[in-house]
Amino acid sequence: MKLEFEMDTYKSEIKPTWCPGCGDFAVLRALQMSIHALQLEPWNILVVSGIGCSSNLPHFLSTYGFHAIHGRALPVAEGAKLANPDLQVIVTGGDGDGYGIGVGHFIHAMRRNFDITYLVMNNQIYGLTTGQASPTSEKGMKTKSTPIVGVIENPVDPISLALASGATYVARAFSGDVKGMAELVKNGIEHHGFSLIDCMSPCVTYNKVNTYDFFRERVYDLQKEGHDSSDMKAAFAKAIEWPFVQHDRIPLGLFYRNENVPTYEDLEPGLKKGSPVRQPLGVEDPDELLAEFL
Repeated sequence: MKLEFEMDTYKSEIKPTWCPGCGDFAVLRALQMSIHALQLEPWNILVVSGIGCSSNLPHFLSTYGFHAIHGRALPVAEGAKLANPDLQVIVTGGDGDGYGIGVGHFIHAMRRNFDITYLVMNNQIYGLTTGQASPTSEKGMKTKSTPIVGVIENPVDPISLALASGATYVARAFSGDVKGMAELVKNGIEHHGFSLIDCMSPCVTYNKVNTYDFFRERVYDLQKEGHDSSDMKAAFAKAIEWPFVQHDRIPLGLFYRNENVPTYEDLEPGLKKGSPVRQPLGVEDPDELLAEFL
């Protein structure tokens, strides 16, 4: 008889400690809704995070969780997936963690097309360290670290970077629409390949520019406007639309999906016999093996 899990099954006893109104609450809720809708077994879910406000998320779920060091959540997640491909591996982090110090890992995980889902809570600021410019802060934005003339660098565009790097499911969500975000996350988890959901998650304490109202006035639904998510060229055109081409329209939804690309796990010869954690050690006497190293 198959177990049926209630929503509360996926909630831990630890209460979120984010600032009231933080967009990360919506991301947590969307993830809970997604894994509940899919009826995933909590003991077969691993949530890996880095460092930052958003990276506290694994504490608030009743699943396996792992805190990596800053920017290193993806290689930890890749290692876990290789050791046990049967795990549902989900990575959570922020724009500083994933698009700044961790951007090298971000690119390589996508080109390998690991079957993992990456939720990035993009608040366009360093929230945990109290308001410095992040890799996605818009040019000209005044922050604690750019107080005079504002940011003088162009922001990283995670959507076009993901497309160019080989991600096979690329989407953008907004914390002001939990239901829409949950649908994108659920589909991303179901997708066989690397899924990026860039979650616009306003920081109500340190980012007074990219607020909920800022996004509500600008966002629109790609699918409602007839975007073809199987067309990579069209996906690139939509990816660069904001903030480089125009500032008054921000596309949300699924930019690109390709179900026909094999994952790293599909191609890795070492996994042909199945999950490594379920394979025999290859020796009858473990003590004899250990004695070789003593």
